[in-house]
Order: sequence, then C-alpha cells, then structure tokens
Amino acid sequence: MPTPPMPVPTGANPLLGIGLKVLSVIVFVAMQSSLKAGGEGVPPGQLVFFRSFFALIPVVIYLAWLGELRTALRTDDLPGHVLRGVVGVVSMGLGFYALTRLPYPEWVTISYAAPLLTVVFAVIFLKEVVRAYRWAAVAIGLVGIVIVSAPNFTALGDPSGSAHATGALAALAGAAVAAVAMIQIRRLVRKEKTATIVVYFSLTSSLVALVTLPFGWVWLTPWQALLLIVAGFCGGVGQLLLTACYRHADTSTIAPFEYTSLVFAVAIGALVFDEPVGASTLVGGAIVVMAGIFIILRERQLGIERARARKVSPPQG
Repeated sequence: MPTPPMPVPTGANPLLGIGLKVLSVIVFVAMQSSLKAGGEGVPPGQLVFFRSFFALIPVVIYLAWLGELRTALRTDDLPGHVLRGVVGVVSMGLGFYALTRLPYPEWVTISYAAPLLTVVFAVIFLKEVVRAYRWAAVAIGLVGIVIVSAPNFTALGDPSGSAHATGALAALAGAAVAAVAMIQIRRLVRKEKTATIVVYFSLTSSLVALVTLPFGWVWLTPWQALLLIVAGFCGGVGQLLLTACYRHADTSTIAPFEYTSLVFAVAIGALVFDEPVGASTLVGGAIVVMAGIFIILRERQLGIERARARKVSPPQG
C-alpha cells in the first residue's frame, strides 16, 4: 500500500515530485511484472513473504543512512501496526493470486477500485462527509470496474474462463481489503511517523506471511527465486520513491500520475506476456481513470475552499 502523503515543505518542487512519482510507478510495475513472471504456481502467502521481507533491505539501508533506523521502531500503537500488517497481507495475497491469473492490464485496472472504495469506507469508518460529486464519481468508476470484469463471468463454461473469473473476484476482493488498509493508514498517520508505518508494515506482513509456510509453500527454481527477490527489492525502492515524491508536491498534483501504470501495464502485457488488451479493459479502464482523477481534483478544490474559509473566519473568543 502506498505511504500516506506528507505535508509539502517550503521550497517544494512539483516537477521533481512528479518525476519521483512516475519513477515509483515504473518500479512498482517492475515489481508486479516480476511477481507475475515468477509467481506461476507459487502460493499467495509465499509471494507476500518475498514481497515484504526483501522490501526491508532498501528501506533499512535508507533509514540507517539517515540515522533514523532506531527511532523508526518507536511506536505508541503496536496493535494498530499489527492490524495494518494483517490487513495488508490479506490484500496482497488476494491481489497476487489474481495477478498470476489475469492479463496484467486487466489486473491493474481492477486494482484501481481500491481508491474508489476508500471513499466509501471513509464514510463508514471515519465518518467523513462525502458530497454528491464524489459519490457520482465513485459510482461511475465502479461501473468501469464492472465493464472490465464482466467478460470473465460470461466465460465460466470453460476452465480458462473459470480461472479468469476466480482471478477477477480475487482482484476485486483484494481492492476492497486494500481500501480498508488505507483507512487504517489514515488512522495511524495521525500519530505515527511515515518511516514507522513502513517498517512495521514490512516486518508484520513478513511474519504473518511466514505463518503460511506449513500450508504448502513450494520449492522455487533459481529463476523464480531471483524474480521474487527482485520483486521484493523493487517494492521497497518503490515505497521510498513514493514517500519522497510527496515531499516535493502536494497529493492533488502527484496522485493523477498513478494512472500511468495502466499505460505501462498495457505495453508490458503485450510485449512481455503476449496478452492482448480487450475492448472492455480499454473502455472500463478509461472510465475508472477519469472517475479517479475527478475525485482527486474535487479533493483539491475542497481543500482550497476550506483554506479560504479558515482565512476569512473571524477569530474566536
């Protein structure tokens, strides 16, 4: 899951922030491609372990270089971090299971349901106020997800169609659980440092994933092991880049570039995995991307309005 956004410091550099965001997307696409290429027949719990454990290497090196490794482990909410780790493992497990069974562009598009569902869960769990514009965008975005997913459920008569339908269901469930994880991150970020959230997530998710060892881990080929280690390392590097990009630009500037991952997914799906892109994926993906960008822009507008309201409000007392 993405690291929560940080306040933009004085002297922000939006172009640098955008560049770091796009670079993080490329690294995460490399992570997902490595998991897809090396994860055939590998249990989801084992994939989650490699993704989480080897992500610690670049994160620990970076924090040690900053001199923040010791303080990164200080927390006032250990149960909150454990809960975030468990939810994250479930989300990644479902997502990785789906990734090995669906065409890559389709999997990426369905995963975009997570930020849409985060809006819904924020109303339920955080009591946030969501007005008609955002509700409409969420509804339209979910229609796009249905358009992408529907063909998988019309081909249940043959084994490949059944496998795709199972993958689509897992991807949707993973996106829903990822939205729950984002709500937990919002709770943690109110009192915990970003570095603490990142470190504890990698630690707890590695330990939780390790518990699945007795339930059928497989012996990896050297090529599979290399790909999964690369996936984990890329996950850690991508997390650091994502964290860094929010130091240089605000969320509304950065967030739309998340959708560049669909462009990379289409290219890699065609060139590396020989996966044709269906019309439903292109149409549904376009709808989801437009809905997501609308929500981001609406959030920016509301933020500007709230800032203006604070400036003109008379002092209290």
